[in-house]
Amino acid sequence: MAKKQFAVIGIGRFGSSVAKVLAEMDYEVLAIDADEDRVREVADFVTHAVTADSTDEDAMRSLGIRNFDVVVVAIGQDIQASILTTLIMKDLGVPVIIAKAQNELHGKVLGKIGADKVIHPERDMGSRVAHNLVSPNIMDYIELSDEYSIIELKAPAQMIGKSLKQLDVRAVYKCNVMAIKTGSSMNIAPNADDLIAENNVLVIVGRNKDLSQLEIAYAEG
Repeated sequence: MAKKQFAVIGIGRFGSSVAKVLAEMDYEVLAIDADEDRVREVADFVTHAVTADSTDEDAMRSLGIRNFDVVVVAIGQDIQASILTTLIMKDLGVPVIIAKAQNELHGKVLGKIGADKVIHPERDMGSRVAHNLVSPNIMDYIELSDEYSIIELKAPAQMIGKSLKQLDVRAVYKCNVMAIKTGSSMNIAPNADDLIAENNVLVIVGRNKDLSQLEIAYAEG
């Protein structure tokens, strides 16, 4: 299965965080901003970085934006540009549009005009959003340090009915299943023979690079 391709429009603090995490997970990322300095700052860690006006439909069409699986509209303070860019993405036929909102009203407008998901940066960290884009089963993502993190993974279809021993997450991905959540209850000492059920959420700790491999494997089968 081909890996998803992402475009991030607006490379401020939030947008650059999304772009960087996706790039670190070895996804193709196109970064777009009208500010040349911002584009230069991200050029070394994304696949492509382009200085362009996202409210120019012809410019976006020439970049082949419709060929990307997901476009993240992460434009900062310019609400008008954010709305117009989202409209253009919709008109060009982008499959999935994720848009950052400055406030609740802005978010409602973005949803009305076609954004598939609206992000509120004060509630959603860029790194968490990036991980959720790769795998919709990622319920939460907590950075413990530059090297280690914890993820909450909603049990994907490939895990259901299998035991922790069968999955052998520790040997295969070098990560540890710390707990299994079921609704409001939590098993903080899961047994190797415990079977994974459809409504389970696994709390997993590991190195960022190892967690990334686990996420990708279960996101793309």
